[in-house]
Amino acid sequence: MKFSIYQSSRQGGRKYNQDRVAYSYSKEALLMVIADGMGGHLHGEVAAQITVQMIAESFQKQAAPVLSNPFDFLTEGIFAAHHAIGDYAVDHELLENPRTTCVACVIQGDAAYWAHVGDSRLYMFRGANLISRTRDHSRVQQLFEDGKITEEQMVTHPDRNKIYNCLGGMMPPEIEYSKKTPVREGDAFLLCSDGLWGELTNNEIAAILQTYPINQALPELLDHAEFRGGEDGDNLSGVAMIWGDPTRLVQQDPVSTAAMPVDTFTTKMDTFDIPKEGGDVTEEDIERAISEIQMAIKKYTK
Repeated sequence: MKFSIYQSSRQGGRKYNQDRVAYSYSKEALLMVIADGMGGHLHGEVAAQITVQMIAESFQKQAAPVLSNPFDFLTEGIFAAHHAIGDYAVDHELLENPRTTCVACVIQGDAAYWAHVGDSRLYMFRGANLISRTRDHSRVQQLFEDGKITEEQMVTHPDRNKIYNCLGGMMPPEIEYSKKTPVREGDAFLLCSDGLWGELTNNEIAAILQTYPINQALPELLDHAEFRGGEDGDNLSGVAMIWGDPTRLVQQDPVSTAAMPVDTFTTKMDTFDIPKEGGDVTEEDIERAISEIQMAIKKYTK
């Protein structure tokens, strides 16, 4: 495999960052995953961290060097994360379960497989053309599909942040799947939270991904979204990837897995940080949260 990939997450105008993002790859398979946590601090972050960490760790156990069935892998990972979040809530006697969205994508054998719950999105572009985009599990998406509001009204609707499907809730998540989708040289993928896509049009996202090398394109997308979101802007996160070896200017060498041993993995995953301003979280709080996450995950990743 050969691809260029870059991920980043920002706090935006919020007091804490409850988004989590990760990617991992073996010699012949690539995983990308985003989770946008919901719930009182430090609980939304925990739900999102459990989700990306469980899915990434499961990938490292099962991609040897490919997954036997990518859709089964995505199903099992998402449900395991949902149950682990529920266990965490019970163990800590929380009045309300922390929740999170999730979108995850596997690419292997020149084909992509993805699944999502909630309103974190996946975009797939071929040149300037939008090949696919996930459907939000949200109130405004339902209103749009029912013909009650226009696509333009979705952006400013007061219920735009209300989702009806998530991990960690009282009801099991309803996972929506892609088809097995062929991937060509130069295809671009973006997985992102609503803090990013909510401020940008499809055409703007496509133009930026086509104009800049991938390690500049994602920061450019985040810059635009963060500026438009302003002081009240949401957390915003993404992982962007270009498949193959693009012929346009690239300022970082593409990842090539040709020389990787079959039993090795490379993973990039963000974890907890001290909030930049006005936060009341200490290093001890973060260490305790990390320990609790490990305990919640342990029995599901044996």
